Amino acid sequence: MKQLIALFTLVAAVATIAGCNTMAGAGEDVSAGGHAVTNGAEQAK
Repeated sequence: MKQLIALFTLVAAVATIAGCNTMAGAGEDVSAGGHAVTNGAEQAK
């Protein structure tokens, strides 16, 4: 189980690094993720 979690974390980190080439891009990605969570929570009400 721990190996699966470690593998998932590694894949997520690589995807995040590959998806944003600059710090501004990283900020936009984090912001977009936050908006997605917020929208999901609003729809679940």
